[in-house]
Amino acid sequence: KLHSDLDKGVGTVKYTLSGDGAGTVFTIDETTGDIHAIKSLDREEKPFYTLRAQAVDVDTKKPLEPESEFIIKVQDINDNEPKFLDGPYVASVPEMSPVGAYVLQVKATDADDPTYGNSARVVYSILQGQPYFSIDPKTGVIRTALPNMDREVKEQYQVLIQAKDMGGQLGGLAGTTTVNITLTDVNDNPPRFPKSIFHLKVPESSHVGSAIGRIRAVDPDFGKNAEIEYNIVPGDGGNLFDITTDENTQEGVIKLKKPLDFETKKAYTFKVEASNLHLDHRFHSVGPFRDTATVKINVLDMDEPPVFSKPTYTMEVYEDTPVGTIIGAVTAQDLDAGSSSVRYFIDWKNDVDSYFTIDASEGTIATNELLDRESTAQYNFSIIASKVSNPLLTSKVNVIINVLDVNEFPPEISVPYETSVCENAKPGQVIQTVTAADKDLSPAGQRFSFRLSAEASSKPNFTVHDYRS
Repeated sequence: KLHSDLDKGVGTVKYTLSGDGAGTVFTIDETTGDIHAIKSLDREEKPFYTLRAQAVDVDTKKPLEPESEFIIKVQDINDNEPKFLDGPYVASVPEMSPVGAYVLQVKATDADDPTYGNSARVVYSILQGQPYFSIDPKTGVIRTALPNMDREVKEQYQVLIQAKDMGGQLGGLAGTTTVNITLTDVNDNPPRFPKSIFHLKVPESSHVGSAIGRIRAVDPDFGKNAEIEYNIVPGDGGNLFDITTDENTQEGVIKLKKPLDFETKKAYTFKVEASNLHLDHRFHSVGPFRDTATVKINVLDMDEPPVFSKPTYTMEVYEDTPVGTIIGAVTAQDLDAGSSSVRYFIDWKNDVDSYFTIDASEGTIATNELLDRESTAQYNFSIIASKVSNPLLTSKVNVIINVLDVNEFPPEISVPYETSVCENAKPGQVIQTVTAADKDLSPAGQRFSFRLSAEASSKPNFTVHDYRS
């Protein structure tokens, strides 16, 4: 209400209003000076208005007093609930954390006046999420409330937080938000084999370096905490095998280091150890983070080709050996459990192979034609052995036959000689040196002897001296 001392209540004074909201928010009764709000006020929108008022003479329209300025302050009421501007929240905390471990701080804002009453004094509480978590009613800090919270039992939690103004008292306004909390993994579980014995069947024909089987230990942890290293426990049974870890599946891949032979050994037994790579010292008291299992490998018999007793065979025969003479033999055996009989064949590649035959059952090699060392001194061919029970399973071996020399050729004068001599040559003078050659393979150190023929010996004009060189 505005009032001028010059106003005697006889209607000679008129009141006017100007400034913030004059005519739109506030209006004045020109006669009485009463000021009224003509629309709802919102302190959060505009907390105060600066207005100017004046009293004027109704007749002359002249001011009766200087213009005065005044402020209308909008007094707060609790008409705004607290709001979580950053919600919903996402947070994480390691599993097995101690009680009171920090998770997250939430904050609610209240648009009401914090300096007037309790309209903006916020108190936090948990509506959903107990007894796992707690919240500080003043600061909004969320902490764990239970010990030994296990990710492998429950990983995700949805916590409903309430912020209530008026200090949490009855009649206060409230706002809520959701906090999605994830338990992150720690290495609190050792690897464990689901069974104590793994049985594998492996063909004896498996190649060295090939994967012959897989075993797996189970670790309920996640990521690097679930990474497993496998090792074969040293002992007699596992020296033919190796084991590595499949990084994608965390399985133990058993590989062959040496060839298998069913006829030599039919089964192997050894132990495998699984252990974690990344340990957490806090859980050492739980026990060793490793486990062992037994692996039993049965070798499967495979039908294998015959095996020759030697990698190659070398034989010798004289070049004048009669046709049909046995000069040697090859031997191959079926090492499989059935012990099938073996048949032998010459691997025909060219006409040279026809110089020899082989007995299909005994493996004996005989001449098939007369041999001539001076024509061919060595024969090189292959013998094939096949199993009677499975002719498709064959082995091959190389045979070398050296033809030995027989002294069948006489020595020959190397070239025809025409010799001249002077008539006055002295006795004993050398007039020609003669050499000879032999088509046979001469033994080391062999020498020819030279002498005059009987016909020449009757004419004593010339003599031959044998130098034996």
